[in-house]
Amino acid sequence: MDTLTKEQRRKNMQSIKSKDTKIEILLRKALWKKGYRYRKNDGKLPGTPDIVLTKYKIAIFCDGEFFHGKDWKVLKPRLEKGNNSEYWIKKISRNMERDDEVNKRLLFEGWTVIRFWGSEISRNIDECVRVVEEVIFDEKMNQGDEDGEDFTC
Repeated sequence: MDTLTKEQRRKNMQSIKSKDTKIEILLRKALWKKGYRYRKNDGKLPGTPDIVLTKYKIAIFCDGEFFHGKDWKVLKPRLEKGNNSEYWIKKISRNMERDDEVNKRLLFEGWTVIRFWGSEISRNIDECVRVVEEVIFDEKMNQGDEDGEDFTC
């Protein structure tokens, strides 16, 4: 049962940002500190990725657990018991479908897609940066193979 008034709930929902969220800023700062330069919220790409490393064709999304359906098998039954359940189930299901569609389009266009949950970024930013660095390393290795360059030691 919602304990907030309609006006309070409306104000709460309006304050939820889609760009420059805390988790995005945290990851961007960590990548910048490591020397990685990026574009943010690149509208030229499908899904408007939160962080784009154009040099390596890497698109990074920082997904909030609720709106992107983390642990959907647990979340969906909880939503079914709550207020406006039909709306929320439909909305989050569509968000998850759209995320899959965006991933497929980006992959088709030759991009590597990385998706992090907000809690992953908050709890273990170093691990998230390591994942990005591993993908960059793999991209460099693939580019080396294509260019005929050998990056082995």
